[in-house]
Amino acid sequence: MTLLASAPHTHSMFTVSRTMVAVMVCLSPATALGLYQFGWPAALLFAVTLAAALLFEILSLAVAGRPIRPFATDGSALLTGWLVALTLPPWAPWWIGVLGAGIAIVIGKHVFGGLGQNLFNPAMVARAMLLVALPVPMTQWAAPTDPAHGPDLAAALAITFGAGAPVDAVSSASLLGHLKSQLDAGLPMSEILATTDSLRDQIYGFTAGSLGETSALLLLIGGVGLILLRIITWATPLALLGTLFGLAGIARLIAPESFPPPLMHLTSGATMLCAFFIATDYVTAPVTAAGKALYGAGIGALIFVIRSWGAFPEGVAFAVLLMNACTPLIDTYIRPRIFGRTRSGKPLPLEETP
Repeated sequence: MTLLASAPHTHSMFTVSRTMVAVMVCLSPATALGLYQFGWPAALLFAVTLAAALLFEILSLAVAGRPIRPFATDGSALLTGWLVALTLPPWAPWWIGVLGAGIAIVIGKHVFGGLGQNLFNPAMVARAMLLVALPVPMTQWAAPTDPAHGPDLAAALAITFGAGAPVDAVSSASLLGHLKSQLDAGLPMSEILATTDSLRDQIYGFTAGSLGETSALLLLIGGVGLILLRIITWATPLALLGTLFGLAGIARLIAPESFPPPLMHLTSGATMLCAFFIATDYVTAPVTAAGKALYGAGIGALIFVIRSWGAFPEGVAFAVLLMNACTPLIDTYIRPRIFGRTRSGKPLPLEETP
């Protein structure tokens, strides 16, 4: 017999599993492009990372004495592994994917108590820890190629599980890494932009980068799909992208030879993935619309600051984790209005109560 609490009750067509599946469907276009462009090594790394995430989820549940079902089959571990895989260099060795999945599931999720209990986004915990601990393998990028000219399955197995990729195959710098290295060398922005990929390539994803972050257009389409499905709201993505674009535009006006165009910030790196699929995480984001907007604006501002003056050319993972830590404070001061009470918290007079 099921006991129900007193009314009112809320009803939604989206369970945890359906929500996770919907997010993965919206991620599929950008993922498919990454697998197509980077070939068999990327596909093997993707499969290994997802399998490792599911394995670590089952082991963590077993250690905690919790039932394997429904927790290991609700899609949350699979989505976490998916996001981790999308943030990895596409030709990284297998153990990078396993280590990233383990960090995300065990440290980022189950150390805090499991689904719904984590303070920090698990995928960004994994990415930040891997970047700090393993900066070389985490910044070795493969240039996108025609699959007909890429490694076959046998070569891919050697790249992922064997000796690794040839040095000349992973020497391509990501766009943000190229910008930072050239700026640090003292070159003016006008000369740097002449040697970078075109804006069209950045939008469509024909650039070196992580497995699923290169196509700003496909990630934007997937993010709009999430909004139309009412899985996420516009507040966080709009605030994040608007703040990043605004700060980059102001900096560009003040010092055009020291800062890249604002559109480059939006179309490169993990910006679009973060705006629609990372920053909108239900557990680690504020609950109110105003809080979500403030949270998104904070992430956008931190991304710009880290990219402009930090040691890392990307900055998304660190920006998200810093704002994750601020979420409880935001929720403390920006609270939803309680039904039947004024904004001050006092009960409405009886005759004014709806």
